[in-house]
Amino acid sequence: MSPTQFAAEALPARLKRKARAFVEKIGPGKTVWAPMVYFLKGFVKNPVMVGAIVPSSRRTIRRVLAPLDWDNCSVFVEYGPGVGTFCQPVLDRLRRDGTLIVIDTNPDFITYLQATIRDPRFSAVHGSATDVEAIVAAHGFDHADYVLSGLPFSTLPPGVGAAIMAATRNVLRTGGAFCVYQYTTRARTLLAQYFPRIDKGFEPVNVPPCVISWGWKD
Repeated sequence: MSPTQFAAEALPARLKRKARAFVEKIGPGKTVWAPMVYFLKGFVKNPVMVGAIVPSSRRTIRRVLAPLDWDNCSVFVEYGPGVGTFCQPVLDRLRRDGTLIVIDTNPDFITYLQATIRDPRFSAVHGSATDVEAIVAAHGFDHADYVLSGLPFSTLPPGVGAAIMAATRNVLRTGGAFCVYQYTTRARTLLAQYFPRIDKGFEPVNVPPCVISWGWKD
């Protein structure tokens, strides 16, 4: 690609092209690179749903999970777990009798998580976040205590973001929270339509810097 063509190429297309080249160069056979390869494969396959080109930082994970009441958390749900960046930190905090349900539309991520996380409290579901109520019920529960999402609400297809918000509000218990980490503040406008009380946070040590929102179901 010439310098002129490179300059004219849109940033999302440029990132997608670079990610594809990296995946092809490394190859899935390198075990140490497996999480990053799967993550980049997911980005290449559907960047609108993955929303980022690298997983969240450890500081972001700690900041997102810090305000939650882990002693009273029995059911934790995550949308778009990717390669499981949040999964082990959640399991480390979760009660011994708790359950972590992760939901992803990418079957490659689900296959990877099922093969790498052996905790009996963990369940990976290939499906849509819009169906969270049915998924939680299928696991034998009538509510979730907390729901976590890194889905890029600003780029989801029309109506999908609102459907996810409504379903999440319905599945959460009173006192629970929808924890959303994004790279812009735009998702807060939609979040506020379903969760009037929102706590706000920001983590600069992330690529890109991360905007965090906790929408509480009072």
